[in-house]
Amino acid sequence: MARHTRIYFPCYDYFAVKTFRPLTPSTRYLTVQDYSDITKVGPEKSLVYTRKRTGGRNNYGRVTVRARGGGHKQKVRTVDFRRNKFGMEAKVIAIEYDPIRSARLALLEYSDKERRYIVCPEGLTVGATVVSGPTAPPSLGNALPLSKIPVGIPIHNLELVPGKGGQLVRSAGSSATLMSRDAGYAQLRLPSGEIRKFHEDCMVTVGAVGNAQFENVVLGKAGRAIHRGIRPLTRGMARNPVDHPNGGGQGKSKGGGGRQHLASPWGVLSKGFRTRKKFKLSNRFIVVRRDGRPMKQK
Repeated sequence: MARHTRIYFPCYDYFAVKTFRPLTPSTRYLTVQDYSDITKVGPEKSLVYTRKRTGGRNNYGRVTVRARGGGHKQKVRTVDFRRNKFGMEAKVIAIEYDPIRSARLALLEYSDKERRYIVCPEGLTVGATVVSGPTAPPSLGNALPLSKIPVGIPIHNLELVPGKGGQLVRSAGSSATLMSRDAGYAQLRLPSGEIRKFHEDCMVTVGAVGNAQFENVVLGKAGRAIHRGIRPLTRGMARNPVDHPNGGGQGKSKGGGGRQHLASPWGVLSKGFRTRKKFKLSNRFIVVRRDGRPMKQK
């Protein structure tokens, strides 16, 4: 064996992620996803375009998001969040990887030969048939309005406004639960614990989002974060007072000498300070907050 040859031995399979023997410091905590569920390597060319990198900068060239830049080149998959081909059956022909989201994508082919991507729910396999619309049965992968969904089953890809397309519950392993229906609105428990009202005409997809093992992945080394376009970020406490509100102090001091609370570079408090507007219009739809307290209606 050559002197500098490194051999990695996948040894255990906890939560469907691969771990490695710590032959190097970077493999001690590193875990990698098990991609055995993916059936198609390359994306559908008619449904992708190259992602333009911003480097965290806006149209004026000013940095608006820190620690952003570099990373591997990515192709954006055009995902169908509306599911608006009512009554037309579609066959799942592939399960694919998406580099910009945690969930897997299912490639559908409709009876008119049109192909679309959807967020792949847990348990959906190649060869299965899905359909959308008010007359569709509430089975895995089908898209229905909330008025047709049985109480208590997991759902995902929720619309906030009827016809706008799914905006909530789209990340890996997440699901919401239909609690009840009354007066044209349905109450749903979201993954955060919040209970919120949605209009009965909002479309949702039956099932929980797949690839639940994504939360168990540990990057293990800085290089894997760089590949994702995440650059290093210095803590505010380690900076000088001219650079950050929490900088400075004699030695290691929380909050710049102990006279300030932890804050962002622009002075917004980091702990306990609520940034949601007090009289936001959507407050009327929130029944129970995510911390378990009932929402006070103004």
